[in-house]
Amino acid sequence: MLKKENTGLIVVDIQGQLARLVHDSDTLIANCEKLIKGAQSLGLPIIWLEQNPEKIGPTVDEINTLLSSPLSHHEPIIKYTFNACEDALFMDRVREENVDTWLICGIEAHICVYQTALSLKEQGLKVELVSDCVSSRKLENKELAIQKLLNNGIELTGLEMCLFELVKDCRATEFKEILGLIK
Repeated sequence: MLKKENTGLIVVDIQGQLARLVHDSDTLIANCEKLIKGAQSLGLPIIWLEQNPEKIGPTVDEINTLLSSPLSHHEPIIKYTFNACEDALFMDRVREENVDTWLICGIEAHICVYQTALSLKEQGLKVELVSDCVSSRKLENKELAIQKLLNNGIELTGLEMCLFELVKDCRATEFKEILGLIK
C-alpha cells in the first residue's frame, strides 16, 4: 500500500507538440493535472523532467502552470538521456527527497517512462506506474511498455486508486480536495 510519508511523483516529459500527438492526449494531460494536484495536496515531493526542451519544447502550459506554482519548489530537470537515472542531477534529487516509492507519469511510455522506471527499480526503489497517466504516440507502444514493466516487477496503479490509497481515510483533511479532483 502506498503511504504519503514515503511516496513521491515523477513527471516525465509532458512537452511540446509531442504531448499533443500521443494517444488520447487530452485525457492524458487532464489525468496528469489531477495527479499533480493530488500529489501537491498530499504534500508529496514532485520531480519534473524535460527531455531536450530546445528541440521538443517546454512542458505543456497546463502542467507547467501547476509545477511552476508556489507549491512547487523546483524547476524542471533537463535531460538528454531517455533514462533519467543516467542524469546526476535527477539522481541527486531522488536521493534528496528521501522517499523509497515513486509514482511515475508522462510520455512516452515505451521510451523515457519505461527506461526510467526500470532503472529506479534496479536501484532498489519501489515504482508504481500510473497507467492512466502515461501514453505514447501509438496505443500499442503504451500497452507494450505496461506489459514489459509488469513483467519486470513494476507495480501498476491508476489515478483514482493511488490518490485514494494515499489519502486512506475520508476524514483526512485532503479527502475533499482529492474527491473534487476525481469527480
